[in-house]
Amino acid sequence: MKIKIFIDSDHEEEVLIYAHSRTKLVDEIEELIENDSTGLVGYRESEIKRIDPKSAVCFFVEDNKVYAMLEKEKWNLKQRLYALEGMLGGDFVKINQSCIANVRMIEKFDVSFGGGLLVIFKNGHRDYVSRRQMKAVKEKIGI
Repeated sequence: MKIKIFIDSDHEEEVLIYAHSRTKLVDEIEELIENDSTGLVGYRESEIKRIDPKSAVCFFVEDNKVYAMLEKEKWNLKQRLYALEGMLGGDFVKINQSCIANVRMIEKFDVSFGGGLLVIFKNGHRDYVSRRQMKAVKEKIGI
């Protein structure tokens, strides 16, 4: 496998891989690049942990702090919610002013009498979809 590196500050950073087939090496390169581009680090008391966005149930604001909700725990992040929104990929959708949800971690929706949506995540966490974000959420999940 050949490698070419071009350093150009005017060009958007990208990695192109031309391979005859998908191999373990290609998978490792892809994982390395995806994990490095997010740079999410979580903090909890005296612990520091690298956060994989794909494993996050959602990102939310509580007491003016941004948290990543994992399956069983939440970790404080240094990024602001609007910055996370720009960093996260296509599996995420903003469901209200203070929460960005991982679509793959949504178990179900409960529809209220007034037409509101309650999101129930696979780990049991619950949050509401705001009226302002309803259209984007419905488009994202295909309703």
